[in-house]
Amino acid sequence: MTIGTTWTGHDTVTSVPPSEREYALETWTIHAGVDPTDTTGALVPAIYPSAAYARTRLDEPGEFTYSRRGNPTRAALEQVLARLHNARRAVAFGSGMAAVTAVGQLLPAGSHVVLPDDVYGNTHRLYTLILPEQNISVDFVDYTDLASVERAITPTTRMLWVETPTNPTQNVVDLAAVAAIGQRRRVLVAVDNSWLSPYFQKPLEFGVDLVVESTTKYLNGHDDVMGGAVLTNDVGLGERLAFLQYVGGAVPSPFDCWLLLRGLKTLAVRMDRHQANALAVARFLTQHPTVERVYYPGLPEHPGYAVARRQMRGSGGMVSFEVRGDREAARRVAEGTRLFRLAAGFGGVESLIAHPLTMTHASQAGLAIAPSERLLRLSVGIEAEADLLADLDTALGSSS
Repeated sequence: MTIGTTWTGHDTVTSVPPSEREYALETWTIHAGVDPTDTTGALVPAIYPSAAYARTRLDEPGEFTYSRRGNPTRAALEQVLARLHNARRAVAFGSGMAAVTAVGQLLPAGSHVVLPDDVYGNTHRLYTLILPEQNISVDFVDYTDLASVERAITPTTRMLWVETPTNPTQNVVDLAAVAAIGQRRRVLVAVDNSWLSPYFQKPLEFGVDLVVESTTKYLNGHDDVMGGAVLTNDVGLGERLAFLQYVGGAVPSPFDCWLLLRGLKTLAVRMDRHQANALAVARFLTQHPTVERVYYPGLPEHPGYAVARRQMRGSGGMVSFEVRGDREAARRVAEGTRLFRLAAGFGGVESLIAHPLTMTHASQAGLAIAPSERLLRLSVGIEAEADLLADLDTALGSSS
């Protein structure tokens, strides 16, 4: 489904040669991004910092003309990202929120958007504090209740925005069912997939129109690069996004693209370790007397467990939980860890702890959709499991 006009410009993504498809993801990500025509024998992709590119004749531009429009290092990254999602098009941006904003810019004035009732804080800010000035309106619903999603759609609805699992309460949304609603009601379905990465979930396979990744998170995995991407199989949407990338200018630098390509080489081993540690942490927390509730879709008691098993290859490295007591008890835990650093990001190799109401979702404070004051969010890293459990046990002991 296409909204707005299309743009024909430099195509930064080409189809992946069929010969590459015989390799498992764990194999081809190690070698991805290297130019097969490079005769130097280099084992890592090149960085092309040039802002402009010369042409031999006025009317015959080369493949690249200006780096805001297209850059060889970014082109290599976009091809790898497209392959990761089995997408026809990938468009890279300078941050995850730049990618989220570009999707919002696809919408014509007067559009209505349906968002999750526990949507990420800055997506909430975008749709409640900025896009209303372009006459964009929103409603918030529980996407696990498909009847509520249907009721929220109006004649002006142009997009269903999905997070699954949601941030921070880990609701699991049935992607195939929501995609079917979008197709039947002729509205776009966009999915923020940053929580899991394409290693564990590929939403395009379920019929959605757009996928957003904060490549800052698991795809890079080392907390040293800001980036984002939008993936699609719709040619018109891909062209429009490339136009927004070119004119808006929110592009990642060649060096950031190169760092991201480097980070992707270890995606498989990192994600497996994140998940193993997260499952151990979730099981530990369910047994701890100072913890009231644990949110992790890898636990059989999670209400979305069956859907998660159907559409996810794994449950990821994020765990949320509520402590017994009040906000002060949650504060003591958040400030009482040593390995789990108190920070708002996620997806890096080091473990982090956050208090969403104060940090990532502060824009929702005082609203019905605000997270609990007792809720804490963990980005479980790849440290030794025993050290992580001991760190949490010590901090939880200070909450009572």
